[in-house]
Amino acid sequence: MSQEKKCPFQTQQFGRPVDNNQHSQTAGPRGPMLMQDVHLVEKMAHFNRERIPERVVHAKGYGAFGTFTVTNDITEYCMADLFSEVGKRTETFARFSTVGGESGSADTARDPRGFSMKFYTDEGVWDLVGNNTPIFFIRDPLKFSDFIRTQKREPQSHLKPHWRRWDFWGEVPEALHQVMFLYGDRGTPKSARFMNGYGSHTFSVYNREGIRHWVKFHFKTEQGIENFSADEAIKLAGEAPDYSTRDLFDAIDAGDFPKWKMHIQVMPESEAAGYKWHPFDLTKVWPHQDYPLIEVGTFELNRNPSNYFQDVEQAAFEPGNLVEGIGLSPDRMLQNRVLSYPDAHRYRLGVNYHQIPVNQPQCPCETYHRDGTMRVDGNGGGSVDYEPNKMGGPKETGESIEPPMPVHGDGDRYDEFECDDQDYYGQPKIFWNNVLDADARERLCIAISNSMADSPQSIRDKMLKQFAKVHPEFAAGVESRLDTPADEPLPVA
Repeated sequence: MSQEKKCPFQTQQFGRPVDNNQHSQTAGPRGPMLMQDVHLVEKMAHFNRERIPERVVHAKGYGAFGTFTVTNDITEYCMADLFSEVGKRTETFARFSTVGGESGSADTARDPRGFSMKFYTDEGVWDLVGNNTPIFFIRDPLKFSDFIRTQKREPQSHLKPHWRRWDFWGEVPEALHQVMFLYGDRGTPKSARFMNGYGSHTFSVYNREGIRHWVKFHFKTEQGIENFSADEAIKLAGEAPDYSTRDLFDAIDAGDFPKWKMHIQVMPESEAAGYKWHPFDLTKVWPHQDYPLIEVGTFELNRNPSNYFQDVEQAAFEPGNLVEGIGLSPDRMLQNRVLSYPDAHRYRLGVNYHQIPVNQPQCPCETYHRDGTMRVDGNGGGSVDYEPNKMGGPKETGESIEPPMPVHGDGDRYDEFECDDQDYYGQPKIFWNNVLDADARERLCIAISNSMADSPQSIRDKMLKQFAKVHPEFAAGVESRLDTPADEPLPVA
């Protein structure tokens, strides 16, 4: 791309020089404004439209560019070109975010953290969209909008009472595993540099023989895990609400490039049906003793954005951006995200969001997409906009070795999960007994009791019953720290 010429003076958007940028046109020194002041109108019209709709979730975020380098051969599992040889490097972009807060909210809020990566491979863009936890609150997307509303502002007061989330979680015990992650130490990570990332969902990979394995992706920070205490997070929310954003930017600016090791867990396709945990349940992990981590490569962030809006705010990640060798799974949440993410981008950024530089593939691409708002790439010129054709237009390859995904059954609304106490509370029990030490358990109980302070007794009772099924000390530890319950909220007509 040729270097753009620098204009030595200010102009309007179509090139006319601006002779005066300090005073609007008026009828005399004290008269009314003149509509003919096109410079004023242009400035105000653009200003009124500077803010595109913010993301419904993950609105507060920051990111950077980097590289991914393969350090271990996994071609026996995956034929994706970016993993084709040890030492191969791929350009990347990563965005980190909170989930429930608005764009101006504090980085340090107790909230899961989005951990999304864009790989600019030689065969197209691969997006891996995940969080800093390996699980999530729900496993059926029909509940997603309801859950997110409990994290947002309530309709009457436009405030964020915490009782709403506990009211929801009390009715959805599948959420408890992630709730324990959220209110434990991992709920307030110090910065993106000091947290792990996970693809969270179960994905699939396949090799050149068309053999599929189910996988989970892990990114382990090489900076070490560091979290804020609850008091530190609250204090910084007032003093330095952009702490994490600044931490990553300053580290990269100083040449202290953060790194993560990518690993995968691999499950043979044949083992999925008989595994003790539902392998496509987003509220579950695969224990490492059953499916050990296999190293894949190193991910490094080494270049800050040149412009936040251009590179971070307009970045569009979607789980359906896949490359040959990587596929989906029957995970219900993943199946829905494949549809909902690009739908959100078309609303927020326009139908041609793929043309925004941060989203563009770095390999040749040919489609029959035409027209739409903000089409700026020549729009296909005079080439035909349909297929099949005899006019030299691009044709399908007709080649794919991705193995077919077996599907069966009659269309209906099914609860495919074994909804018993072991299903809801089995992994939370492991988390309480085997992952948390005594101090971490105490901090978990304190954080939950503080959040439940505005909950009425009926909501508290629902949650305490769940905590007791994990461990009696869990319920007792929360209940002993609860003060007088709030009054029951009254529904407003």
